Amino acid sequence: MPAVERASPFKEYMQEYKRQMGKGDIREAYRGLMEYIMALRSHFAEKYPAYSVPGNIYYGYMDMTYFSIVPESFKSSKLKVAIVFLHDTCRFEVWLAGSNRQVQAQYWKLFKESGWKKYRIPAMGKGVDSIVEHTLAENPDFGDLESLTRQIEAKTLRFIGDIEEFLSKH
Repeated sequence: MPAVERASPFKEYMQEYKRQMGKGDIREAYRGLMEYIMALRSHFAEKYPAYSVPGNIYYGYMDMTYFSIVPESFKSSKLKVAIVFLHDTCRFEVWLAGSNRQVQAQYWKLFKESGWKKYRIPAMGKGVDSIVEHTLAENPDFGDLESLTRQIEAKTLRFIGDIEEFLSKH
């Protein structure tokens, strides 16, 4: 039996989903958000050609949506930066992540054991995709996308610089 058949509230969730989709607000908000994230990704790709900005955006399951940036200095370490939108809190974060679980565990241990407190180091566990995290926009102003982009850009660049500095010393 598929998992959705066992979930008794699934039918009610789908009825509510249909009601909300019928209103149209969620569809338009989601479309606008995805367009903004695509534009933000393009902004980084165009303005920072020294960074690799892969073409894929992970759209998620309305839990998170993100894209990656790989500064040249991170490539040999197999690290990347993710600009993440968390749907449940409606905020943007930047995460340091590894190219695989082994790399992630190695660098998580390095940051954790160093006692570094500049940014959040999440508890390592199943489903944790970050090594280090930082909030870029707690309450994003979607009414002023240019300012929001500048805020995300400035804090992301500072985060990358701080990570580069840490790695150069460790």
